Amino acid sequence: MKRSLIAMILVGGKGSRLNEITKDTAKPAVSFGGKYRLIDFTLSNLAHANIDVVGLITQYEPYELMNYIGNGGSWDLDTIDGGISFLTPYAKSGEVQWQKGTAHAIYQYYSFVKQYQADHVLILAGDHIYKMDYQKMFDHHHLHNADLTIASVDVPIEEANRFGMIQYDLETRMTGFEEKPQKPKSLHASMGIYLFKTDVLEILLQGIGQEESIDFGKNVIPKAFKEGYRIFSYPFEGYWKDVGTIDSLYQANMDMLDDPNFLTLNVSKGIQVYSKSMNLPPHIVLEDGIIKKSVIADGSIIDGTIIHSTVGYQVVVMKNSYIEDCVLLPQVFISENVRLKNVIVNKGVIIPENYTLIADQITVIDSSNLMEVGGIDE
Repeated sequence: MKRSLIAMILVGGKGSRLNEITKDTAKPAVSFGGKYRLIDFTLSNLAHANIDVVGLITQYEPYELMNYIGNGGSWDLDTIDGGISFLTPYAKSGEVQWQKGTAHAIYQYYSFVKQYQADHVLILAGDHIYKMDYQKMFDHHHLHNADLTIASVDVPIEEANRFGMIQYDLETRMTGFEEKPQKPKSLHASMGIYLFKTDVLEILLQGIGQEESIDFGKNVIPKAFKEGYRIFSYPFEGYWKDVGTIDSLYQANMDMLDDPNFLTLNVSKGIQVYSKSMNLPPHIVLEDGIIKKSVIADGSIIDGTIIHSTVGYQVVVMKNSYIEDCVLLPQVFISENVRLKNVIVNKGVIIPENYTLIADQITVIDSSNLMEVGGIDE
C-alpha cells in the first residue's frame, strides 16, 4: 500500500561510548528515568504523527530491543498493512551484509522504501530523548519544496565537535555544513533527523555499496549540498539530548529529576511518551526506606535512603544504604551499608555490603570493575 511518508530508524550502532552499559544491549534498549527505554521517545513521536510504516534497522545485540518492541502495540504501531518491520543483517552472495555507516544502512534496505512506494522517507535515530511533532517538520519541508530537511537544535559551543553543524539563512535554507568541527561557524547542530524526497535519496545513495564507510554527515549531506539540492533546516526549540555518552545519559536522568515538567511526562495531553508495560507489582518502601526527589520504577523494594536518583525496575536497596545523585539501571541489588554518589550502576549488578563509591566524576559500576572504582569499608 502506497504511503506519502514512511520512517526508518537506525539502531544498529554498538554505542561504544556508553562502555559497559551497551556491552550486551543495543543503545536504544538502554533504560532511562526508571520507567522508559531510549527507543520509547522515537516510537511515541511516530505514533503521534500517524506514521505507521516503520523500518527498524538493527545490527548490534538486537534481541533485547526486538523483544521489548514486539509488534509495536505499546506504541499503537501494530497496523495490519504497515507497522514495525525489523530489518536485520542478512547473507547475500555468500557473505553477511554488515552496515558500514548510517547511509549504508539505509542503502542496504532500500527495497523496504520501494515496497511502500513512499514519496518521502523520514530517517531517525533510536537513542535520543525528545518530543517532536514530525508532521510540523513535514509541513516545513513542503512549504520550502525541500529535497532534504534536517532537524537542528542549538547546542553549547563545547559540544559542537560531537555533531554535524549547520549554517542556514533567514529562510532556513542551508548555506554550509561542517561535520564535528573543532571551531564551528554556527551552533545549529544536526539532530540526525533527515526528511528526504525519496527520488533524491535514491540518487544520493547510488554507487555507495563498495565504500568502506558511508554516513549521512560525512558523505551524503556534503554531496547533496555540493550538487545544489534544496536543503533546509527545521529548527527545533524543545528539549533534546543525544545520550551517546556516559555523561549525557547521566545528565538526562538528572534533568528529569530537576524539572517537574520535564517533557511533560506527567501530563496526559499533547505528545505522550509510551512504554511497554512490564506487568510488575508497584514499588514498595519498607520501614527504613526514605525517598526524596527520585523516580522509582515498578517491582523495586526500597529499605535504604534514595536522594535525587532514578531507580529502574526490580531494584532492591537494603537498609542503611545511602544512594545520592545516582542512576540505578534495572535489576540492581544494593546490599546493606552501601554508600554511592555520582554513579550509574549497570543492570543486574550486585553491590556487596559495606561498599562505598563517592565519585568525583560520573562513573559506571559494572560487575567487571566493581572493586577497581570503589571498595569495601572495614
